[in-house]
Amino acid sequence: MLSGFKDFILRGNIVTMAVGLAVGSAFTAVVTGFSTAFITPLIGLATRSTGDFSTATFTAEGVTFPYGKFVGAAIAFVITAAVLYFLVVVPMMKVQARFDRRDKDKPVDIKAALRDCPRCYSQIPGIASRCSYCTSEIEPDEKALEMAGLPAQR
Repeated sequence: MLSGFKDFILRGNIVTMAVGLAVGSAFTAVVTGFSTAFITPLIGLATRSTGDFSTATFTAEGVTFPYGKFVGAAIAFVITAAVLYFLVVVPMMKVQARFDRRDKDKPVDIKAALRDCPRCYSQIPGIASRCSYCTSEIEPDEKALEMAGLPAQR
């Protein structure tokens, strides 16, 4: 039982996830520090307030609500999401699109699209008009014909 657990822990996915979590928490600390040190004071200058939201509160019917910490966390979240989107997601989408374009240039394998014969249930190519096992005449699949660049049969 312990050897199975050891194999599970030492697989690449778990180690990669652990490293990602460690780097993500360090990145979050950096972004939080940046927003506290630079962004929050800039917002304070723009709004002519103190620039320190951590102590900001409001009182309603004798209850004090410290909303300043939430504002700081929201700013850190928006900065983290923007950095991740523009520095990780957008470049990865461009790389993926480049690989997808390369795949479209490859010739289509006509026999790759398989379907079942309606009579004998054997696997036959989608463009086939006759089953190679039971020799029944069948209608070719329109999508397979289109992928192969063949005209519709009459």
